Amino acid sequence: MKVKSILVTQPKPESEKSPYYDLAKKYSLKIDFRPFIHVEGIAAKDFRKDRINISDHTSVILTSRHAVDHFFRICIEMRFTNMEELKYFCISESTALYLQKYITFRKRKIFFGKQNITDLIEVLKKHKKEKFIVPCSDIAKQEIADVLQQHGFDFTKAVIYKTVCSDLSDLADVKYDMLVFFSPAGITSLFKNFPDFKQETTLIAAFGQSTSQAVMEANLRLDIQAPIPEAPSMTMSIEQYLKKNK
Repeated sequence: MKVKSILVTQPKPESEKSPYYDLAKKYSLKIDFRPFIHVEGIAAKDFRKDRINISDHTSVILTSRHAVDHFFRICIEMRFTNMEELKYFCISESTALYLQKYITFRKRKIFFGKQNITDLIEVLKKHKKEKFIVPCSDIAKQEIADVLQQHGFDFTKAVIYKTVCSDLSDLADVKYDMLVFFSPAGITSLFKNFPDFKQETTLIAAFGQSTSQAVMEANLRLDIQAPIPEAPSMTMSIEQYLKKNK
């Protein structure tokens, strides 16, 4: 089947330099973007039920921009004003730079890894005496807590936002040749919005092992997987498929 249209289940890229646009131009594709899930903050009154006191902690571990946004939101709602006194450990440099939206960037207060929790551990080891708070979602990866626990860090998981399924009712009569997913929650949203969904000739691409697993557990056919050694990005994996199936 010739691929003419692709739906990427993520927000539209902010930059026109996105590789998706290059792919669309090169192969004459119609590529649309639509998040299948979105994030909602947990209210301060609900957060209080977990009896987590932010002031009991000396450092914060931030794994995404969502974590950054909702951590500062909950601090304001809880009237915690000592944000500048905390140390911040970010999963990547881009997350660390995003912190400038809320606080002044100071090298002695902000640290970052390369891209994942394993990289960040090497940085954290130099600050073993800190008491960490880890802002996260209701479906946060257990891997982060497991790694921190394995290395003996004193930390508290703080669920401050939740991932919910978006309303996709306007897509009911829209057909795409390929659907591209980036999280198991995206698959959940697909079936919540379209319980009678039948894959048939629709191609499904998945990024990450957990997403691929969710596709197969939903009894769907996994046509394209990323990352793989020869294609570390989703767009590269899609292009490989297009070349093979011209």
